[in-house]
Parts: sequence; C-alpha cells; structure tokens
Amino acid sequence: MLPVFEASLPIFLLILAGVALRRLPVTNEAGWNGVEQIAYWFLYPVLVFVTILNADFSGLALDTMLLTLVLGVGVMAALTLGLWPLLRATGSVAVGEYSSVFQTALRWNGFMALAIAHGLFPPAAAAVVALAMAAIILPINVICVLVISRFADRDAGLMAVVRKLVTNPLIIASAAALLMRWTGGLYGPVNLALQLVGNAALGMGLVAIGAGLRVGDLASLRVAIWLPVALKLAVFPALVVAIAMAFGLSGLEVQYLALCAAVPTAMNGYLLARQLGGDAELYAVVTTTQTALAFFTIPAVLTLTAQISG
Repeated sequence: MLPVFEASLPIFLLILAGVALRRLPVTNEAGWNGVEQIAYWFLYPVLVFVTILNADFSGLALDTMLLTLVLGVGVMAALTLGLWPLLRATGSVAVGEYSSVFQTALRWNGFMALAIAHGLFPPAAAAVVALAMAAIILPINVICVLVISRFADRDAGLMAVVRKLVTNPLIIASAAALLMRWTGGLYGPVNLALQLVGNAALGMGLVAIGAGLRVGDLASLRVAIWLPVALKLAVFPALVVAIAMAFGLSGLEVQYLALCAAVPTAMNGYLLARQLGGDAELYAVVTTTQTALAFFTIPAVLTLTAQISG
C-alpha cells in the first residue's frame, strides 16, 4: 500500500496547494474563474487529446473495460435512486438535497484519475481514463439533468443542456484524437507542443480542484453528506471491480477501472446544480469531504484491487 500512497501523495499536495493559494492574496475571484475557464476549454481537452493519440492500447480489452464502467454507472444510478424512498420516509435527506446526493454518488473526477494514472501506472492507464471520461460524460450528465429536473426547485432546460453536452470540449478532443490515430498521427513538433500543454494541465487542474474546496465544511455529520461519501468512495469501486472480474478482466485492466471508480466526485456538477436549481452548497460540501478522504481511500482501493485481481 505504501507505493500507492506515495504515488498519490504529489496529487494531494497540489490540491492542498490550491486550498492554500485560494486563501492568499495571490489573485481575486475573477482570476480563479479565469484559471478554471482556461483549464476547461484548453488545458484539459489538450491533455485528453494527446493522451489518447499517443497511447498504446495493445493487449487491452477496451470494449469490455468501457462496457464495465458504463454498466457500473448504470447500476450505481439505479441503486442511488432506489434509496430515495427510504431517505424520504426517514426524513434524513430533503427533496431539495437529493439531487446533489445523487450527483456526488455518481460523478467522478477524471482529471484526478488522469494525474494518478500518470504517476502510478504505464501510459496506457491514462489513455484508458481519458477514453472512459469521453464515453461516460454524456450518459452521466443526461441522467443527472433528469434527476435534478425531478427533485430540484425548477425544471431543467433539457435541450440547452444537451447542446452543451454535444459541444463538450472533452468529447470533441476525444473524437479528434481517435480520428487522428486512424488517419496516421500528428506532425512531431506539434505533438510535442501539445504534450507540454498536457503536462501543464495536470498540475493546474489539481491546483484548481483544491482552490474550489471548502475545508470548513468537513465537520458536518449529516446523512446527506456522508451517504454519497460512502457510496462514491467505497460502494462504487467495489461494484466496478466486481463487474470487471465477472466479465473476465484481470490484473492492470481491473486496476485501471478501480482507479476511475475510486476518485471523488467532479466539481463540474456544482455548476450544474447551481444552474438547474439543485443544492449547490451541499454539492460543494460533499465534494470537499470526498476529496479529503480520498487521500486514504484511493490507496486502499488500489491495493486491495491489485491483491484480488491477480
């Protein structure tokens, strides 16, 4: 477990740097918003593009791996929805809170997974993570929009959100990389330049994650906070690993999928909750709690997965 912990440590040190920098007079709120916009529209897409473009997928059962993750998302969504009658009957989660419970149990921070994959596994791992991000961005967002529109304070503009999904820069970058692989690659110096941008994206993305966290909210004991923490950091990884091994996957293939499932939720769901009437504040609290605990749970999940997957 120690090697996994040490490989994850730089990731969380950068997140802590983001937490500290946000509280120092380095820049104002507009500056941090600018960093997030540059990362979303340029740095992250370039990272996804060059990772997929230059990856060696030989020997990996990509179709089965992606099917495993998509199926895991579907089962997790059904499980979380199935808990709602119990949560409503006990009064432990309010109607307005439930959509954020659902989102934070289902979404995953692919950029954190990319950073850990780069530090811990062969290059193919980062490419698998990037492909997985592209494959499940659309279904996860559609499901989350439908749930928010059912449980939030106002109806979602579904068509407007769908238009945003089909113009998502990560989906476009993934499709472009696959097309470029098929057509013969990219001019060497351009490829190198994009790889340098991708390297910058890893560090900047992790700092931005830390800057968005709300450390003061970690002490709350509400069910609406700790239920999605348990679902995302423990139940979801166990579910994905079980599905992967049932499909006959083993070794590194299972560990790549376990990494995708073990990372905390993504911050982009906060914006969706705020735009569509969900409980954005609860989303932020859960994300902070999950990210803090993931420092311990990700090494545990990866170590256990390595032991049982052979």
